[in-house]
Amino acid sequence: MLTYLPARIQPDTTALANGAVHNPDGHGYAIVASDRIITGRGMNAAAVIDEFAALRGLHPEKPALFHSRYATHGPVTDDNIHPFPIGGDPRTVLAHNGILPKKAHPLTGDPRSDTRIAADDILSMKRFLAIDRPATRRRIESWLGASNKLAILTVHPRYPDHGYLFNENAGHWDNQVWYSNRDYLESHPGQTAWWGLNDGCHYCGVTDAIDVDTGLCLACGACPFCAADNQPCPSWCYRLLAGVSCFHCGEVIDDCVCVLEDLALNA
Repeated sequence: MLTYLPARIQPDTTALANGAVHNPDGHGYAIVASDRIITGRGMNAAAVIDEFAALRGLHPEKPALFHSRYATHGPVTDDNIHPFPIGGDPRTVLAHNGILPKKAHPLTGDPRSDTRIAADDILSMKRFLAIDRPATRRRIESWLGASNKLAILTVHPRYPDHGYLFNENAGHWDNQVWYSNRDYLESHPGQTAWWGLNDGCHYCGVTDAIDVDTGLCLACGACPFCAADNQPCPSWCYRLLAGVSCFHCGEVIDDCVCVLEDLALNA
């Protein structure tokens, strides 16, 4: 879960803790403080949240962000905890919620997460750097796709603002704080054991219509995570990570013969 705090807004630590429960694979923050960005990270959610709240109290004048990770690409290590500097420049950092396009997925032997690769190699490209321009915003959001959300904090003098949100409308504002999904709530309508389904189906947009046995959207029949329709989910899909049963053969989906046969046909 990605949380963005505009200038002079303090965090709701209970909301951050709720998000950490659903996303337990590392927690990090960034705070714009004068001409620098303060960052911190760790695996202990309570400690990182307390540290963030204390530092935010000392530096409330400009925007800040907090992120709790649910690992999909890259190992669960401190090095893969958000935020990340863009192109190695500590004056501009990003954090992200979602699963990035395949170009950002790590190759065999690369220990980086998809977000870390995007920060290192993709969003540091010249065509993405003018984040304050509408054309660049459209370019970044087109590359991200509708279900990914991105926050960038910067103290670089080239940018007029210190905070930028991409795909803002895909998240939620609550009490002047922006959350990438509703994992910040202790409970919410339609919440199940499935991580991230509070955003609704990524294929048809309908919320609270998830089959808890298969993880498929009851409204359209597609996978609500990756939007696969009449085809197996890709290997990075959360449904596979959740270990659900295939609705064709009944086997656990990541060991499913249907999926393996389809992969062989399309190899």
